Amino acid sequence: MTLTIGQISDELFGTDVPFALSAYDGSTGGNPDAPYRINLDNERALRYLVSAPGELGLARGYLMGDISIEGIDPGDPYDFLHAFLYNFEVHRPTVKKLPELLKSLGINAFRPPPLPALETAPQWRRGLESLGARHSKKRDAEAIHHHYDVSNEFYELVLGESMAYTCACYPEESATLEQAQFHKHDLVCRKLDLKPGMRLLDIGCGWGGMVRHAVEHYGVTALGVTLSAEQASWAQQKIKEQGLDDRAEVRFMDYRDVVESDFDAVSSIGLTEHIGVKNYPDYFGRLYAKLRPGGRMLNHCITRPDTKAPALTRGGFINRYVFPDGEITGVGVIVSAMQDQGFEIRHAEDLREHYAKTCRAWCKNLSANWDEAVQDAGEQVAKVWGLYLAGSSVGFETNKIQLHQVLGEKVDDRGHGSYPLRPTFGV
Repeated sequence: MTLTIGQISDELFGTDVPFALSAYDGSTGGNPDAPYRINLDNERALRYLVSAPGELGLARGYLMGDISIEGIDPGDPYDFLHAFLYNFEVHRPTVKKLPELLKSLGINAFRPPPLPALETAPQWRRGLESLGARHSKKRDAEAIHHHYDVSNEFYELVLGESMAYTCACYPEESATLEQAQFHKHDLVCRKLDLKPGMRLLDIGCGWGGMVRHAVEHYGVTALGVTLSAEQASWAQQKIKEQGLDDRAEVRFMDYRDVVESDFDAVSSIGLTEHIGVKNYPDYFGRLYAKLRPGGRMLNHCITRPDTKAPALTRGGFINRYVFPDGEITGVGVIVSAMQDQGFEIRHAEDLREHYAKTCRAWCKNLSANWDEAVQDAGEQVAKVWGLYLAGSSVGFETNKIQLHQVLGEKVDDRGHGSYPLRPTFGV
């Protein structure tokens, strides 16, 4: 017996699901009383789901307009994703059901549909003329361009006044995003024990938030570097407006090309995800060499809750649409890599709940500025950002991903450093 699409959905997932389903063949399924309705508007929508079951197939069809979702806020789809992702984990279809059910779909359902233009195709689909070895300077620059050079105006709509695109640190539950970003930068400054006259190197500096904060509030001289020309231009203009250009600078360059050394401190806030795990020794070795004895490095990056999963998830939504070549691993790998390059690890903490709140705040900004965001970047880009930020918030909340700050010190040849008997930076 040939089953309808709605019947197949009910066989696979049941009807105790947070969505109703309507398909182009006229069938329905799912839970008719659910707050969301997923519409498969044409045959290509089915092909997206069959070729990539789960979040990737749903995202592809949604971005291409072949799958519409009633009840969703495209700028802040947190509630939908929270329900959908949880349900998909709990109600994974049993393998023995699949062959019989899939027969009802017909051969055409298995033809791979075209990828959305925004998707970074896998290596085999791109061919051998790719951008070079993963994490080469050329390929890293292209990956950064893919994500960060949307437009400064778009980021202003999403990130808010601080223009800080990294995990904030909320001093209290009721703190605003801007207060939390200020607190994050201040916490990093205190962990690095910055004092007037010191020299700071901030790699992957984004729009210069850490650079400007350290110069303005701690009296240091700071150099920031970024692979995004858009970020560097915006940051330099802001530095000039604030009258900090005598002690602050942001350069459009690879951190590997910085020639200065003997810094008192190095901060890396949200860059390690782009480095590649196999490159950790070179990465931490270079930064260790940039420090004077007694200097500190603060590494702030997304991590996994263990070291068992592969660092590079090739088929995931994030890797395809947001961070091409991005790699994350457990904090233990980062700590070991820093130690092996000479750092004495002085402190580490997980801020994952803070990143869940940060992503929620960004989603709310995107939702509030949805029309302007679509006008600036296009509907597909805006939809990607809604899915990415909301999905990330769910991931941090449910401990699928974490965010660690690790503080290391470069001691001298006799093992002497400048770290006090007890930390002075508070929380």
